[in-house]
Amino acid sequence: MSLEKLAGDVAALQRRLTTARDRGDRVVFTNGCFDLLHPGHVRYLEAARALGDRLVVGLNDDASVRRLKGSPRPILDVTERSEVLCGLAAVDDVVVFAEDSPLALIEVLRPDVLVKGADWAEADIVGATQVRRWGGRVERLDLVPGVSTTELIRRLRQP
Repeated sequence: MSLEKLAGDVAALQRRLTTARDRGDRVVFTNGCFDLLHPGHVRYLEAARALGDRLVVGLNDDASVRRLKGSPRPILDVTERSEVLCGLAAVDDVVVFAEDSPLALIEVLRPDVLVKGADWAEADIVGATQVRRWGGRVERLDLVPGVSTTELIRRLRQP
């Protein structure tokens, strides 16, 4: 199992990011459920990574995915989703969070760049105000049309 990128401790991750910033690295943060990782996720994460030097992915835990997406989600549990994300070259760190919103995590990690999909209106991006306040920027990335976990589940259910 390749989980060496999984941050078990937010404080330890915060220290690693401080060290990275001291070297001049720009930290990029994105978050999501990342259930049934698909090409759209991979392209999104690669594009996010290209906006800086280190990509941190905030990953919703199973209970928050159920609250956000409904049952029977997630399809893959948090350990499986973490392992898949940790296996991607574009991802430098994965941190699991239990809240429905990543705001507290964003405030602690203080990314230089906050990334969400273009399906999010800029005014609705959690943490955007805070990131801009400390001099960071917010980026919205185009999604791959017709590729989503919801669409994959729909296809699987077709006879």
